[in-house]
Amino acid sequence: MADIARITEIVEPEAKALGFDLVRVRYFKGGEIGPLSDAEEYTLQIMAERPATGQLVIEDCAALSHRISDRIDALEEAGELLITDAYRLEVSSPGIDRPLTRAKDYAQWAGHEARVTLANPVDGNRKSLLGDLVGIEGETVTLDDKKSGLVSFPLSDIQSAKLVLTDRLIAATRPLDASGADDILEEEQED
Repeated sequence: MADIARITEIVEPEAKALGFDLVRVRYFKGGEIGPLSDAEEYTLQIMAERPATGQLVIEDCAALSHRISDRIDALEEAGELLITDAYRLEVSSPGIDRPLTRAKDYAQWAGHEARVTLANPVDGNRKSLLGDLVGIEGETVTLDDKKSGLVSFPLSDIQSAKLVLTDRLIAATRPLDASGADDILEEEQED
């Protein structure tokens, strides 16, 4: 298994050193180790972004992936085993319909539609909400839920939240930087 809090302590400074903000660290079961193996593989997913653009380009993902791999390898050589399972490292940008993981996300994306799953029910017995983010005040998030209207809940009660891909969100999102993508495709095609 893996200690996400410890992994986050290790990954965050590596992301910051490259000028990135860490968005999310997740560890989950998914995939297989190989075609002849029935053992299941885990994924260590790291999402990060450049603060100015809200994205990472391919070279950024590669650079962060190498830093994280090198750091984990160095800690393992020193005797600290962070992950005991076979796993793959996935480093990516959060994308347009990004997860909302930090308090600042609820302020930054106010006015956009989000899907939120709560640990504790609100408005009777509802744990799943869908509607426009109103924002965050202190540690309380407010959402204009499509079924219930305005609903407020503690940030700490959120199990998962992500933006919903809408035309309004696409229009508000900075254009993606695809620089370098053609070069990588050409290199792959040469092999």
